[in-house]
Amino acid sequence: MPKFLAAALTLALTLASPAAALEPLAQERYINDRLVAARVADRIRRECPSIEARLVAAWSAARALKRYAEQKGYPAAEIEAFLDSKPDRARIYAVAEDYLTRNGARAGDPESFCRIGRNEIASKSVAGSLLVAR
Repeated sequence: MPKFLAAALTLALTLASPAAALEPLAQERYINDRLVAARVADRIRRECPSIEARLVAAWSAARALKRYAEQKGYPAAEIEAFLDSKPDRARIYAVAEDYLTRNGARAGDPESFCRIGRNEIASKSVAGSLLVAR
């Protein structure tokens, strides 16, 4: 009987632990897509003089994304490790740069970033929601 109880308890704890079935954060699409969008918005606001960040919106989006990860069952330490990971940051930045390049961004050409930014704002994309045109 004690072996049965121990096995049942182990099974219950395994099933009750949401993190047991979670994919690594680096593969969680919703989170990664929003981090890429945030990087796209950041690059646009840095390169385009007529577009600024919506700082309150960006802060709120970051907190909501953290809450989303927590509610899915990711432990705080795993979330922090993911956000501090240089390889993951480099991967997200590379995806954002590829997106910008494919959409016409060119180094040294602020208007190319402004054009993308205006399109993001007009389409009400995630990146666009973090930007405002002056």
